[in-house]
Amino acid sequence: MDQLAATHTHFDFAALDARQRYKLLIGTVIPRPIALITTLGLDGKANAGPFSFFNVLTHDPAIVAIGVENYSDASFKDTARNIRETGEFTVHIVDQALAAQMEICAIKFGPDVDELAEAGLETVPGQMVRSPRILAAPAALECRRYMTLEVGKAREIILGEVVGLYVRSDAIDPSNLHIDQHAMDAIGRLGGHSYTRTQDQFEAKTPTALEWESAKRCAG
Repeated sequence: MDQLAATHTHFDFAALDARQRYKLLIGTVIPRPIALITTLGLDGKANAGPFSFFNVLTHDPAIVAIGVENYSDASFKDTARNIRETGEFTVHIVDQALAAQMEICAIKFGPDVDELAEAGLETVPGQMVRSPRILAAPAALECRRYMTLEVGKAREIILGEVVGLYVRSDAIDPSNLHIDQHAMDAIGRLGGHSYTRTQDQFEAKTPTALEWESAKRCAG
């Protein structure tokens, strides 16, 4: 066996149960961005909840993906139901200042509890969608449901098309669309109860093929 191969432990996912696969995945796919999603029900009640199975998939069209877990009997939780019924939702990027309030929104409250009120989060109506926008968030992506993929009895992946974007003014230069990553101060999800900050950053530029060949010749 190759010496490097011997330094890794392999897992056959077919031999693992769902909880074991979950634990391995959230510990290895890190850091994961956090989507604090707001929706409105048909009754006009607002809902908010965080999701770390989330990312942007493409820019043309602008599509984000959210992994949602519903109830074991296949009935919908508030976020999934509201998105199905209204076709709208807003994704908020969570910064360090929002972390504690985001965790309050993750509490499994009853359907009559307003998570936004419990967390003390001020909102305003959306512009492109009706779901509320959290003012304290550094960025908010207004989305319309593009497609829903049912991947299990209680799990689905919701694709949303971004139709509008708010970015806090101190974090963006409108003249060139440059976003200040330090000003965004976003946090990421790790395994267990852990999070990471994004203030420790470095740059790495991908060379062109010509630059790479030139560097190899110089090194040789």
